[in-house]
Amino acid sequence: MTQVEKQREIVAAPEWFAQRTVDDPFLPPIENPKGAMMKIVFYFTRRQFGKVLGPLKVFAARMPTAFGQFYGKTYKLDKKLQLPRETAVLIREQVARTNVCLFCMDSGRWAAIKESLNEAKFDALERYTTSPLFTDAERVALDYATQLTKEKRVDADTFSQLTSYYSEREICEIVWLVASEHLSNLTNIGLNIHSDMLCNIIRKKSAT
Repeated sequence: MTQVEKQREIVAAPEWFAQRTVDDPFLPPIENPKGAMMKIVFYFTRRQFGKVLGPLKVFAARMPTAFGQFYGKTYKLDKKLQLPRETAVLIREQVARTNVCLFCMDSGRWAAIKESLNEAKFDALERYTTSPLFTDAERVALDYATQLTKEKRVDADTFSQLTSYYSEREICEIVWLVASEHLSNLTNIGLNIHSDMLCNIIRKKSAT
């Protein structure tokens, strides 16, 4: 980016911020990225979802490609987890709900629909402590994830309960899920990136 382009971007951002609504991101979405790699990412994302996602247009398009690749890799690493897939997605969704990251809450539900997970559990997450849909092991994992997210610490009793249901490897995986979900949550919250309504998109596709 030339010095003139940088100056234009600096001038444009405050104007956008002043005119935006409460649902708009803090920075204007970039619809036509300059880099060849990002153009390819935009193309394939549009093919997959029918649109380019907010975090790509607002955050990734302004950063070196390696940053976007790093964010993408965090979710690809979930394939290496030993935890049940549904447990992993529930933990991510609970962290996103606790942090109130609207984009991540929607994308988590999108993943549940796409992978034919038990949607009733996602509907009942607010009541996971009492809902019969959840196993004791899931409740303990969600307790741990909620406490770590809210308080940034974990009681010894909570951790002790976790060890009754999960191996040391699985406990580390739960920590990974909570920590890596914060990365996406805080990026989106920090830039006021809201839901892309991915659930609506996938449901419409399923209905056709």
